[in-house]
Amino acid sequence: MERTDALALLFRHVQSGSLRSHCVATGAVMREAAAALGADPVRWETIGILHDIDFEEVEGDMQRHGIRGAGILAAAGMEEEICSVVKRHNHHLSGGYTAPLEVVLQAADAVSGLVIACALVKGGAVTGVTGKTVRKKFREKGFAAGCDRDRILPVDAVMPLPEFYGCAIRGITRQKEELGLH
Repeated sequence: MERTDALALLFRHVQSGSLRSHCVATGAVMREAAAALGADPVRWETIGILHDIDFEEVEGDMQRHGIRGAGILAAAGMEEEICSVVKRHNHHLSGGYTAPLEVVLQAADAVSGLVIACALVKGGAVTGVTGKTVRKKFREKGFAAGCDRDRILPVDAVMPLPEFYGCAIRGITRQKEELGLH
């Protein structure tokens, strides 16, 4: 699925600007991580964009989140593997992630907010965010308190954490205008 098609599908199901931005940012991180790992960047970005497609529909019900998303994607003709990854990404219902795609999705889902929060502290300038900035803010538990840092750490088994932070920063920088950053 092309990026424009993934965004169109997302926008049919998600109205919140902040949730749309979160999905775009997660997709951007996924794309960069896929490229670094030799995986398919378009496929991984699509998964990142669509991972929370059902969140508004299930009204944040974590017992249904992901399950409904997989159904939406199946109805849209998405292949089973993508539907399965979206279904399993809800860490409240699933876990034991070992496949690089799933591990990176967990980390991207969490780190996207951390990187954006770092940019906002710099007046919205994501271009001023470095790996050192992210590492420092990661250790400050009160900063971006909603960021589940425990979902980021396992990515170190797939790629070194500093490299992952670099992917996150590059990905979000590539989409900075769309995310309201500079």
